[in-house]
Amino acid sequence: MRLERYAWRRLVDRAVRAGCVLSMGLALLPLCSVLYYVFSRGVGGLDLAFFSELPKPVGEPGGGMAPAITGTLKLVGLSCLFAIPPGVLAGVYLSERGETRFGRVARFAADVLSGVPSITVGLFVYAVVVTTMKHFSAFAGGIALAVLMLPTIARSTEELLKLVPEALREAALGLGVPHWRATIRVVLRTAAPGIAVGVMLAVARAAGETAPLLFTAFNNRFAAESLFEPTASLPVSIYTYALSPYEDWHRQAWSAALVLLLVVLLLNVSARLLVRHRVGGR
Repeated sequence: MRLERYAWRRLVDRAVRAGCVLSMGLALLPLCSVLYYVFSRGVGGLDLAFFSELPKPVGEPGGGMAPAITGTLKLVGLSCLFAIPPGVLAGVYLSERGETRFGRVARFAADVLSGVPSITVGLFVYAVVVTTMKHFSAFAGGIALAVLMLPTIARSTEELLKLVPEALREAALGLGVPHWRATIRVVLRTAAPGIAVGVMLAVARAAGETAPLLFTAFNNRFAAESLFEPTASLPVSIYTYALSPYEDWHRQAWSAALVLLLVVLLLNVSARLLVRHRVGGR
């Protein structure tokens, strides 16, 4: 009887393990398929001209996506400038005063904002910023991406600050350190690696957004000289080139998609490594 129970348990254990492995394989299949397909279609177009030259006139082969690459860096940099400081401060407030009426309203607003479609955010920034300035610009695009990043940074900062042991705060307060200084110098510093992970994940999401930029930064075939001019970006360039009837533009669209995918993948892998480093205590 005991042998039968033992054999049955082993059978169930193997079946559950096989189901877990099969589920993991099914989950990884779309990711591996996307990586393989984009890499196989895009790697052939990556050369020095792709990263350094301006786009050629319509219908003429060759050229590169230098304005789109630099424009993406500008947009992501602006969005980080606009979103990271208020996002972290909002997370600190929610962690310290989140149970007040205003704190509950702010947390609910952040949760709702995180679920708003990106195209809606683009329309909002278009109505508020672009129509006021009378032109598209990288400035407006940075604001749109910052709005998308803000709730993720705020909520991740709040949750990570709550994970900091209360004994650290009590020890600082017991030594006579003011509450605000204990929060900044002890609690926030302890949670800084985890907060950096949340920031990188928010940046990874913003870097691949297309819809908000169509209404804000728009596009530019040349290098923008100012942050208040229409600015090219990799997501919008991919969208534009993919809809064109030119095979060379399709090739460059796949290459741009590969570059964007590698950037997003790099940010996610960096975030995971940072988490591992933090948990391992190294």
